[in-house]
Amino acid sequence: MRKFIIPAVVLAAVASAALPAAAQSYGHHGRPPVYQAGYGNWQSINARQANLDRRIDQGVRSGQLSRREATRLRGEFNGLLRLEANYRRGGLTAWERTDLDRRFDRLSAQIRNERRDRDNRRG
Repeated sequence: MRKFIIPAVVLAAVASAALPAAAQSYGHHGRPPVYQAGYGNWQSINARQANLDRRIDQGVRSGQLSRREATRLRGEFNGLLRLEANYRRGGLTAWERTDLDRRFDRLSAQIRNERRDRDNRRG
């Protein structure tokens, strides 16, 4: 009987130590950061740019974005494309990649907010 109790106690101790670590969030509202390798949601810079461009287009087509909002968002998007091109000239450093990630996050939030602000809804 004693042979079964010791492994069960060890297993319970290991499981109780692992559960708090599994419950921690990533710090990005439950989502992993976009550019850190090893996460399932990682996107390349080009994929992220295509996604932002598509979201602006969809916002215009659906009427969620006015032409003025879309023009401003596209201006910021194009500025990011120029900044990325400048960064790539010497190869992307970790700081530059982090800076681009932060700027893409901010633009993504702006697109989301503009599409949800209901100031250009039809009807």
